[in-house]
Amino acid sequence: MKTIEVEKTGGPDVLHIQDIGGLEPPGPGQALVRIVYAGVNFVDVGQRRGTYPREVPFTPGVEAAGVVESVGDDVPWVKPGDRVAYTGEPGAYAEASLVRADRLIILPDDISFEQGAAFPLQGVTAHYLIHEFKLPGHGDFVLIHAAAGGVGLHLVQWAKHLGANVIGTVSTEEKARIARDAGADHVILYTKHDFAIETRRLTKGRGADLIIDGVGKSTFKGDMDTVAIRGQIIMFGATSGPADPISPNALMGRSISISGGSLPNFIATREELLHRASEVIQGIQEGWLRLKIDRILDLSEAAEAHRMLESRETSGKILLAPPADARSQAA
Repeated sequence: MKTIEVEKTGGPDVLHIQDIGGLEPPGPGQALVRIVYAGVNFVDVGQRRGTYPREVPFTPGVEAAGVVESVGDDVPWVKPGDRVAYTGEPGAYAEASLVRADRLIILPDDISFEQGAAFPLQGVTAHYLIHEFKLPGHGDFVLIHAAAGGVGLHLVQWAKHLGANVIGTVSTEEKARIARDAGADHVILYTKHDFAIETRRLTKGRGADLIIDGVGKSTFKGDMDTVAIRGQIIMFGATSGPADPISPNALMGRSISISGGSLPNFIATREELLHRASEVIQGIQEGWLRLKIDRILDLSEAAEAHRMLESRETSGKILLAPPADARSQAA
């Protein structure tokens, strides 16, 4: 069985494809999934770098879609032959993986494997970020950083679907076009303009009622400068590094709330996972939530996928595909 193995942490060049033979049969509560596509995410980059430590050697990847080949004891949720997707289970950069069966999402017939590998982490993340803190509505201004990225595109569409005025920040004109196509009302090129000044101008001094920030250090001060009275900032990532600390008393002047989000805390039970996933799937089926798959690379090109993700060359999702013969067995 071909898999990507990380034997030491470091740059993209530590990602090597290997043949490790077969996997053990699934144990109690487990399922063996033949992977058709694996999603590439920033958490994979963090694990590869050692920022999010894992014991080496390990197979990266926490998101995939494929077909259940076999199940262990005590698995009432799925059966062999089911088309499934998942997030939060390690080992997705491979032809097959053993995962917790209660983490599997059964895919409807009208949802492709490509869509199945593209929505679980980013789509479900966007769902909790939009629904669990300050639900935006008509007339609210929502500022979304990295609006043309994977989570950002989901957030833009969710906020617009709920009737909000959406402001997105991006780095290039091409990404600005992509964010507008997703529904952003205004797009700020942070490479040319101060997003805090522009946001206050666009909102006529009011500021953003909700700011969703996965960037961290380079954006947080601007968030504090532009959040509206009784507004909320949600931090869910730190692609530019951890945000600088502030005094809690700094929140008092405009009655600001700051929250932090991490996906595992919002899909802690199977019921919550399926609730969020089903709403994302419904949005895809209804057509208002569109997934943007930037490109599909061979599993052997995992290092190139990481380089592209880190250099911000992509917009939307990168998928990795195991060898064609393995995919055809699954499909």
